[in-house]
This record gives sequence, C-alpha cells and structure tokens, in this order.
Amino acid sequence: MDAKALDDIGRVPHGGATDPGVIDFSANTNPETPSGVTAVYDSALSASGRYPADDYVAFRAAAADYVDCAPPEVIPTAGAMAGMRLLFAVALDDGDSAVIPEPSFGEYAREVRLQGGRPMPVAHDEVLDVDPAEHALVVVCTPNNPTGELVDRDRLLRLAARCRDAGTTLFVDEAFLDFTSQPSLAGEPGVVVARSLTKMFGLPGLRAGFLVATGRIRDRLDRGRLPWGLSTPAAAVGTHCLRRTEFVERTRDRVAAERERVRERLATEWEVYSSDAPFLLFDAGRDGPDAILEVARERGIVLRDARSFPRLDNHLRTAIRRPRENDRLLDALGV
Repeated sequence: MDAKALDDIGRVPHGGATDPGVIDFSANTNPETPSGVTAVYDSALSASGRYPADDYVAFRAAAADYVDCAPPEVIPTAGAMAGMRLLFAVALDDGDSAVIPEPSFGEYAREVRLQGGRPMPVAHDEVLDVDPAEHALVVVCTPNNPTGELVDRDRLLRLAARCRDAGTTLFVDEAFLDFTSQPSLAGEPGVVVARSLTKMFGLPGLRAGFLVATGRIRDRLDRGRLPWGLSTPAAAVGTHCLRRTEFVERTRDRVAAERERVRERLATEWEVYSSDAPFLLFDAGRDGPDAILEVARERGIVLRDARSFPRLDNHLRTAIRRPRENDRLLDALGV
C-alpha cells in the first residue's frame, strides 16, 4: 500500500441505512436469506475457540461448484472488497495505470490509488473497447453498478483474450451476476473474478466472498492472502448458502418480475435505465433528487443518491425488494 496516498484519500459513500424505522432501498442486498443460516452460524460459532483450517476445503468446493471452476482456483476472502484489495496489491506497482469504468463502484478508483496506481476512468459502456496493452489492469463490473446492465459475454471474452496477449490482468466484478443466467468467467485464463455473498444471500455483515484465478496470478493471490482470512462462521455459512441453488433460482425469478413491475411504474414519471441487476437507476427529472429523497424519507423510504457516482448529476437508484415493500416504495413516490 502507498502510505503517502492515505494522506489525501477519503472514504467512498455507499448505500445502507441504520434506522430500523425505514425500508432501505439504498443498498442492493437481498431482503431474504436462505433457511438454516442461523443454525449453521450458531454451530460454527461454538467452534470458533480454535483457528479455522486455513485451506477452507468445504468453502472452496462449494464456491467452485457455484461458479463452475476448480476448487484450488478459489481464493477465500472476507468479502469481495477484501479480495479486490488483495488483487490490486498483487497486480499493481507504483505508477501503473488501471482502467476503471464510470459510473461504477466507487471503490475501484480508491483502491487503485491506495496501491500507488493511476486510475484511468473510461465510460462504463466503452471499457470493452480499450487497448489493454497500455495498462496493468482493466476492471469490468457486470452487471454494472449503478447502471444495471449486463456486459455482453462474447465481447468480454474477446477483451480477456486481448488482455492475455498484452500481459494485462482483467478483473471482473461479478457481485450481481447471481441475479442473471449468464455464466461466470471464473476459470478463464488471465481473468480474476470476484464474487460476494452479500448481494444474493442478504448477508452484508457476514463478510464472505472469494476470488477465482488461474495460473501464476492464482498462486500469487493464494500466497498473498491473509492467514485465516475467513472466519469460521463466515466459512460455514458461506458454504451452506452456496449450496442453496433453489433459493438462488427463486430469488432470481422474484427479482426479475418485480424489477419489471417497478420499472414500468417508475417510467410513468421518470427516465429509467434498463437493468439486469436487483436495482434500477433513474433520472430524477425536473423534480430533482433532493425533492424525491425528502418525500421518500418522510414516508419511511430510503433511496440511494446516485450523484456520488462520477458522471451522474441528477440520478437516484432504488433496490428491488419484496412485492409488499416495493408497493410501499411506489406509493411513497406517487407512481
């Protein structure tokens, strides 16, 4: 980490409300969790008086089945953020440039700078066309946050091939890919994939996730990861969740149906972006974000102010929750 960078790099704003009296549409996490999580957690907690086994055999096997890769290619991490920091530390040297999409997840630029790298912003819908030979790292988020669109897989594979030829690491953030039917790029040579248990399984506080990589970069990530980087409860609950395929399918169907219903209602008043993710981005129009945020808050609804994302100046983002909660959102917004 570049110690000098810490003097002028602040925190990145995120969604998430702590007030239990509101419905939080600002964070894109599943409001439901798989059955059996509490029992698994309690059992694992009782075993936490000793260090976890650092090979994480069961977690790696479950994660490998989930994304269709080989278990040794899985690098357990305390959430996708921890995995991203590990990768950027391994892939970037001082002064290296890294392509990052905009608007997209705000932590990309911050983490590049913390490692002494130079973030090179590119419009999110133009990232697949960059020349990777000029950069040490290229970042792709699919579906992209906050715009919501899924990246074309064939074009992504062509970018991966160009990155391999150039010796450039391609980092693919698949935090929301669970909500689509598109296969993961896990196991693709030269590509490092990040996955999170936060979004699909509704467990942001658990801090469980993983990277997938092959070859030399996989070996370097495995050597560089922290020992016991995944707690015993996180590993056990993560393994349990990754095996709940019916829960994933049921959630995916619910989100798809509700997303379209909410989109149609919001579109009667505002311009709404097409989305493959469990959220919708919309332009606040003449009302402006502040007026809409205030009205929503008065009615117990918290939306995400998307003006904190680069290139967005009049936008809000809303998560897709359960039908009755989405009804509350639509009623609060008067659509």
